Amino acid sequence: MSVKDNISKALLGAVVGKALKYLQKDPDKNLPKLASKALNLFNGIFPGKNLENIKKGAADPSNTYTKLVKNALSDIDFNILKTMAMSMGYEAGVKGTKAVRANREKYNCNIPWIILMDPTSACNLRCKGCWAAEYGHELNLSLEDMRSVVSQGKALGTHVYMYTGGEPLIRKKDIIKVCEENPDCTFLAYTNATLVDEAFCSEMRRVGNLALALSIEGTEESNDQRRGEGSYQKTLEAMDMLKRNKCAFGISVCYTRANVDFVTADPFLDLMVEKGVKFGFYFNYMPIGHDADKELIPTPAQRKYMYYWIRRVRNGKTGKPMFIFDFQDDGEFVGGCIAGGRNYFHINSRGDMEPCVFIHFSDSNIHTHTILEGLKNPLFTEYRKGQPFNDNHLRPCPMLENPDKLRAIVKKTGAKSTDLIVEEDVDTLCRKCDEFAYEWKPVADEIWANNPHPKTHTQYYRDGGKAKIQ
Repeated sequence: MSVKDNISKALLGAVVGKALKYLQKDPDKNLPKLASKALNLFNGIFPGKNLENIKKGAADPSNTYTKLVKNALSDIDFNILKTMAMSMGYEAGVKGTKAVRANREKYNCNIPWIILMDPTSACNLRCKGCWAAEYGHELNLSLEDMRSVVSQGKALGTHVYMYTGGEPLIRKKDIIKVCEENPDCTFLAYTNATLVDEAFCSEMRRVGNLALALSIEGTEESNDQRRGEGSYQKTLEAMDMLKRNKCAFGISVCYTRANVDFVTADPFLDLMVEKGVKFGFYFNYMPIGHDADKELIPTPAQRKYMYYWIRRVRNGKTGKPMFIFDFQDDGEFVGGCIAGGRNYFHINSRGDMEPCVFIHFSDSNIHTHTILEGLKNPLFTEYRKGQPFNDNHLRPCPMLENPDKLRAIVKKTGAKSTDLIVEEDVDTLCRKCDEFAYEWKPVADEIWANNPHPKTHTQYYRDGGKAKIQ
């Protein structure tokens, strides 16, 4: 970075700090004013209609997201707010988005906005239906591996990194070190919360660019039935500790056929808001691993319920002051499947580059390939050519909703199973999804045909000149 860039960034940081203090002083009065000015930065990057809706919401004290912003201003440490505003808002949102889009054109391949990686395969829990539980406990990315991933990613424009596992906080000292060395990046760790302590909360406040997504699933009974006795109370205790220390955190929810009612209930969401949760990532159960139970896949009726539920709880008037995202039923907002490097990809604890955290096949490893080489290798190239895997973005996944697509990709590219315990061939995996895909299709098509959908910005391979010529 040049001296000029450093000066510009320092000046912007000072402006952001003043803006946050201005907001904290009188959020009801100052939020609408500041929102109108700040959102001008994003003109041309994100849809104008979305930006206009944000401006209107900021002027409405009863708006769900106005409440969320005000809660964040009071609940989260100033250093975290400022650091996240710079790393997520400016480095990732403004600079990073432009760089990622430019590099997709430059290198003619998918370039991710987010990279997921597993610092370790080890976990101190064995949650029913969790693919990570099958991964064993012996493998780790070294600190140098993690540093290299971030360094290579930043060169491509990627400024958001998520730690998965295993239980990533087993490596919390190294995670903090990487956060400390890369203040221009935002980091998030998915965690079972059992290793959160006062010292770690203090470190989160110090570096300012790390948030947590705590695994939890509804009631104590529905949670502990899957995650083990006592895990629910430990998670709530961790939330209390994080809120007391003014740290940024949300929840990660795997919804299954058995727990949908519990994880979508208003009392559960209200408790999460009370505990200080600011965001919720909802994941459809995926039947990964040789012990996976396909009967845990939500039914088509439950998926339909989730489609309408997510829109109700996220509504600016009727929703909860917590941003909730469902990676299956929100496909229409991101143009379908975001894996394969289109918006993200996954590196497991052995270093294998996988197109998705749920799809354990690879033809590249960070110890033998650069990240860019992996993105240009056959597996990711075929992913790119196939996206979107369905024009109905409520059927986005090449495994769960379009299993024949994954079968074809893996067989064409010769990608190998990366399951760390028992290799699972693509036909065995996809057979567990065939029934759901068949039954979900008419339901998803009915929903798609009878609801309006946003026009999303895409950089599909099929939209490019080379694809059209072919």
